[in-house]
Amino acid sequence: MSGRPVIGITAYEEEASWNQWHLPAAILPARYVRAVEAAGGTPILIPVQRLGDVDAEEILDRLDAVVLAGGPDVAPELYGADRHPLTGAPRHARDALEMTILEAVQQRPLPTLAVCRGLQVLNVARGGTLHQHLPDVVGHDEHGPDAHGYRPHEVSLAPGTTVATLIGRERADVPTHHHQAVDRLGSGLVATAWARDGTIEAAEDLSLPFLVGVQWHPEMGDDPSLLAGLVAAAAERAASRHR
Repeated sequence: MSGRPVIGITAYEEEASWNQWHLPAAILPARYVRAVEAAGGTPILIPVQRLGDVDAEEILDRLDAVVLAGGPDVAPELYGADRHPLTGAPRHARDALEMTILEAVQQRPLPTLAVCRGLQVLNVARGGTLHQHLPDVVGHDEHGPDAHGYRPHEVSLAPGTTVATLIGRERADVPTHHHQAVDRLGSGLVATAWARDGTIEAAEDLSLPFLVGVQWHPEMGDDPSLLAGLVAAAAERAASRHR
């Protein structure tokens, strides 16, 4: 055994093509895997599946931390909204999986980093709502510049919070690609970073040791501090369990 903490990362289920095959697949951008690995963790994918509360507990018994990965839009009916014309097709099974995992990690609590869609799932799980198409709200598309790219923009970080402490400063350029964002914050969450246009870029539950959601993609940038902080928290939790 290497002693590296085990980090579960939620995966996509999408149609994918490789060699002669075109099939539904459990997939994840490799940058998540490499970023966790570089931070000192052992990455394990959590594929979309039907989970009851007991199943989720059994999975989390084998993990030291969780990353909720980015991906498609959260189904708007989960927060009582009608569908915007530009909201993507729902992924109900993935929504349900991640909601169940969030409920379980909060009971433990297990260090958790929610990335982009992950922050949105976290917010909806706590009873919050989303802006379904951010350009309608802020009047520009700088958060989602094109279909396949990431654009850095500046965020302001609330001092003394986990994100500010880990990143080590109160302003940072972060890689971003999204067209939805937090509207009304969910119960127990506090906004801890903002874009210049006022968009909430991070939220945390300050009552828990490490439950952080960021609207940007730390795995795509050159600052490893958030994932390194998650892995460090996972290692500390793993060590305390085996004392």
